[in-house]
Amino acid sequence: MMSCISVVVAIAVTALWQGAAAGHTLDLSDQAWQLQNLPLNISVPGQVPSHVHLDLHDAQVIGDPYFGLNDFNLRWVALANWTYTTKITGLKRANTSDDLLTYILFNGLDTFADISFCGKHIASTDNQFRQWRFDVSDAVRSCASERPELGVSFASAPSMAEYLASQPGAETWPWGIEGWFEFPHRAFIRKEQSDFGWDWGPAFAPAGIWQKAWIVQLAPDEVYVPNSALDLYRHGQMNNLPPDQTADWVLNCSIDALNSFPKGAEMRFTVKDATGSTISTSHLTNITNAGDVITGSATLDAEKYKLWWPAGMGAQNLYNITVDVVKQNKTLASVTKRTGFRTIVLNMGEITDEQLAQGIAPGNNWHFEINGHEFYAKGSNFIPPDAFWPRVTPDRIRTLFRSVVAGNQNMLRVWASGAYSPDFMYDAADEMGILLWSEFEFGDALYPVTEDFLENVRQEAVYQVRRTNHHPSLALWAGGNELESLELPGVNASAPEEYDRYLHEYETLFLETLLPAVYGNSRSITYIPSSTENGYLSFNWSRPIPIIERYNNKTEGSLYGDTDHYNYNYRQAFNISTYPVGRFANEFGFHSMPSLATWREALPEDELYFNSSTIMLRNHHYPAGGLNITNYDNSSKGMAEMTLAVTEYYPLPDKADPIANFSSWCHATQIFQADFYKSQIQFYRAGSGGRERQLGSLYWQLEDIWQAPTWAGIEYSGRWKVLHYVAKDIYESVILAPIFNQSSGILDVYAISDLWSEVKGSATLGWVGWDGRLLNHTIGESESTTGVPPSLVGQKDVQFTIGAINSTLLTSFNMTKLAESESFNATECLFVANLTAIGTPINSKTTKTYRHTNTFTPTPLSSAALVDPGLSIVHKKGDGAFEVTAKQGVSAWTWLSVSDKDASIIVSFEENAFLLNKGQTKLVKYSIISGSSPGWEDRVTADSIYGQGQRD
Repeated sequence: MMSCISVVVAIAVTALWQGAAAGHTLDLSDQAWQLQNLPLNISVPGQVPSHVHLDLHDAQVIGDPYFGLNDFNLRWVALANWTYTTKITGLKRANTSDDLLTYILFNGLDTFADISFCGKHIASTDNQFRQWRFDVSDAVRSCASERPELGVSFASAPSMAEYLASQPGAETWPWGIEGWFEFPHRAFIRKEQSDFGWDWGPAFAPAGIWQKAWIVQLAPDEVYVPNSALDLYRHGQMNNLPPDQTADWVLNCSIDALNSFPKGAEMRFTVKDATGSTISTSHLTNITNAGDVITGSATLDAEKYKLWWPAGMGAQNLYNITVDVVKQNKTLASVTKRTGFRTIVLNMGEITDEQLAQGIAPGNNWHFEINGHEFYAKGSNFIPPDAFWPRVTPDRIRTLFRSVVAGNQNMLRVWASGAYSPDFMYDAADEMGILLWSEFEFGDALYPVTEDFLENVRQEAVYQVRRTNHHPSLALWAGGNELESLELPGVNASAPEEYDRYLHEYETLFLETLLPAVYGNSRSITYIPSSTENGYLSFNWSRPIPIIERYNNKTEGSLYGDTDHYNYNYRQAFNISTYPVGRFANEFGFHSMPSLATWREALPEDELYFNSSTIMLRNHHYPAGGLNITNYDNSSKGMAEMTLAVTEYYPLPDKADPIANFSSWCHATQIFQADFYKSQIQFYRAGSGGRERQLGSLYWQLEDIWQAPTWAGIEYSGRWKVLHYVAKDIYESVILAPIFNQSSGILDVYAISDLWSEVKGSATLGWVGWDGRLLNHTIGESESTTGVPPSLVGQKDVQFTIGAINSTLLTSFNMTKLAESESFNATECLFVANLTAIGTPINSKTTKTYRHTNTFTPTPLSSAALVDPGLSIVHKKGDGAFEVTAKQGVSAWTWLSVSDKDASIIVSFEENAFLLNKGQTKLVKYSIISGSSPGWEDRVTADSIYGQGQRD
């Protein structure tokens, strides 16, 4: 239930439930479970937490769900009904009939479940994302069995969705408004939406007790805490608005009880730092006791607490806050959570006069501010890391997040239509300084607004906000994905006469239901109804719903909101005039193939070729309306897009060995993907100094859910694709960015910084032949401004100063004019820019030297006169590194790779996919992500774009 509180921000969980006198608790993971489907004559051991597919696989009833075409072959599992049963051991019996209360607590049931205890029906559930609490005291008292049976029967989610959609009066929407791939009608059920298929993932639609569960037995004077909320905010702070950074902190705590807190209960708190030293201890005041929820607050002296900062901006200072509920010196319940003191706001306020005077375009802001400082958000989009969440462990998330930080990312957008992030994911983000833009699980569809559906969603949202609000890594709550950029415009285009009705239904769910769930449980976090949107038309706390959305009510010449961008016309990939200009880029991308080692995890050897039937069917990027698996020609859409892109821009793989050639094709698709993302990221980052004042780029997507062609930069097992290396490079704090405008023919070269203070440095710019010679081609703005070819000047050194979170144009030159020069041959050269700068890292008192190299090729590499760079690689064991040298020519897209024989070890290199000039040697350090393989270092190889197109 929602408490009538204004709750606070920044607290992470060390123990979700800690309770003095918490009664007798049975962890249902410790019980012996059986999974059954009697019509199919299946009865096998089960687990909690688990999913049906996982237990069937453990029992060898089915093969690996991820192997081959099992996402299609195992549809029968999703379409069947399943029952988990266990005979409870360890249940406590009361001495009298009325002095013992017994509850069953489920943290997650996926999704349609009927629960029985000792032969009695207890309840039915219909929401994967809610915590379910059931009083079974009467059932326990009347049960004669010493080992009563607990049963949880799951109905097929796809079948239930089909049933709900077919009911009289069921909501309908215009064709195409619900995006679907395999199973339709996902909008009717509160289940992970991507379980029904997505363009990057399978459609297993699993069922099961997917999170922890307990039986809790309490005496009348005992209390058990199933959930709680801690909110830290600045005094006077209100959601969505920048607070006073000099104000003291308010600690607001709200604790749930399975039964109830007695009248007269009090609350006291203790704050300790990471060393265990007590910083503050006192009583909470303003106690409100609603029986099953008790709430109190206190003011904390801001001078006593160090701030929490994201990665690259300062330390991740964390504190443990313990709140005890006491009566007459007896502790009834105790909750300890780990948190950090910070404010995070998405500033969508109107552009000020001061900003206008700085040259920023009118309209509204759309950027994040941490502890009162605007910053450049660098990152990607997080999708479910597995189709079966019980397989996602804390270690797996920490391994992934280490790659995030190593990739210079400070923010992840946790995409809607997956599942809410577990506490251990927020815990890892708290420790590593990764901001998590979080979303309610709605996306690429409109949803019903029946009374039952809205109440179901309200309770889901309240539970999730209260559970997660204390984490300093929590950056935002968004209602859903692309609702205002795709779904509402889609309705307006296809059914304009019904637009007002659908808009009202949209606002009923995303403004009138979800917004109060956030604001009623937190003052510390911003809420927006849709991920990609134009911000608000007005925001006024005197209204019951403060937000009035802007939608498409825009003024010409003004800028609003964030953008996404997908263009699968490969010919337009590097045309910057096709990129959106906005305040923030929250999605953009193109798909690529995983590596050979990753394919081997899921495919038989005879399917390892580019357009094998299995690979084509695992590519779910096909036309809207889903894939007809009896005719998979449509699945060639995604394959064709990748093939055409590689053919257009890079030397075609030409290996004698077919498996090696397949591997080269996979790698080539990754190079195009990385090249495309680099072009966009540096364009957006240059916009930090433009009229758009662009302050964030989050590409699609961070990681894979399985082994398939997707938009990911990290493969399912943790291997870095080319994209993650290139994003790491272009997300460095101080970079050079050559940005070519195809329409004008002008190449602009920018120096860009996301630091909070001025940066000074120099850049060396010049043309280099593929054979390594320094070429005397024109550098400078004179050619573009006068049209008169100046003298050939060779290299040019440019001194520059970059302002805080800004970009500086170093030089511009006209490629069209340059191409007319008799001395210039676009196929024989590339433009190379090297930067050296001095700046002060954020929240540091010591300066640092920054270096960066970037390139521009005036013709696609497919037509360039490449030269064999003569690469050599030597393992320098003492340095924990590899020494790579280009002896004969320039090596573009230099790639270090672990041998196919060493697929059991996954390694990340400090640099990869980099440029080496002729005669240049680079020492590349490495880290082991996972696994081992003796002697793997001796089998590491180095290749380049030249080797990509050369026969063995």
